Amino acid sequence: MSKQSGLLFGDKVYLRPLNGEDAELYYHMFYGAEVRRLTGTQRHINKEQISAYIDRKAGDDSAVLLLIALKETDEVIGDIAIQDIDRGNRTAGLRLAIGHEQHQNKGYGREALLLMLDYGFGILNLHRIELEVYSYNSRAAHVYESVGFVREGVRRQTLFYNHEYHDVVMMSMLENEYRERYLK
Repeated sequence: MSKQSGLLFGDKVYLRPLNGEDAELYYHMFYGAEVRRLTGTQRHINKEQISAYIDRKAGDDSAVLLLIALKETDEVIGDIAIQDIDRGNRTAGLRLAIGHEQHQNKGYGREALLLMLDYGFGILNLHRIELEVYSYNSRAAHVYESVGFVREGVRRQTLFYNHEYHDVVMMSMLENEYRERYLK
């Protein structure tokens, strides 16, 4: 797929829907040890499970799952999702992952995050978007705070990973905070 199938466009990246043809790419992108650690992924999954996941998400009206691609090359480098959308309360969760280290620390995740926040607050009419980040992922926490997410609390020793327990930091952004910061 290319930019023509994109849904949201930034300066360096664009976001596009995930489809069945992406199962192989998705599997390899998120199976590396470091990505699994940063996302707290414990289960081992196969390509068939990835395909089933993509099919489920395609019919899920409580989630928007998009791939992050580089505008210059169309290379897919990660994914981002608004999920668990509660239309009655106008809330949702957000998750983001950049698949390989060579694409991290270049501002791609931040740009994708801002595109998705604009979509969530401006198109989906959400009031609150929340996320969780593991305490050892300080780089991600820094990015979330830099775009305006507020730390709300810590769920202590929530994740058991690599022989240790880790805390989960809960963060959120409200629509008025987004609008005050980005729509002046």
